[in-house]
Amino acid sequence: MSTTLAIPPSTPIPLSDLPRPVQLKVVGAAGAGFPSPAQDWEESAINLVDLLRLDRAASFVFRVSGQSMLDAGLFDSDVLVVDRDAKPVNGRIVIAVVDGGFVVRQLCVRNGVPTLEARNSRLHYDPVVADESVEVWGVVRASVRNLQA
Repeated sequence: MSTTLAIPPSTPIPLSDLPRPVQLKVVGAAGAGFPSPAQDWEESAINLVDLLRLDRAASFVFRVSGQSMLDAGLFDSDVLVVDRDAKPVNGRIVIAVVDGGFVVRQLCVRNGVPTLEARNSRLHYDPVVADESVEVWGVVRASVRNLQA
């Protein structure tokens, strides 16, 4: 019996409330260039909760919607792991509340002014000044992509 959790694009889900996942068996190392000489490398199983540190009360997931962050390696329908307790610093990818909705952008500080900037060189998105009307909600720590979708 499997449990499917819908991830609405506008609702954060606290990961610490999710049921514990099963262990996944690791088959072996797969070289991304030449065949790996580490054939004797062995790890019996991994736990995605431990690997992605999903058991923290301050961790949430969001689903990417749109094309604004392609150059940062974030694609439509990717799932983001977001930490609410991480410090948003210059250069980090963040989730912010802008005009009442969540957006994913890169935090950039230019001449002392924090701005939220899209990362898609093919389309134009106006930078958003991160003033008192903008809440930097959390910092993106990891992304997961379904390559079959």
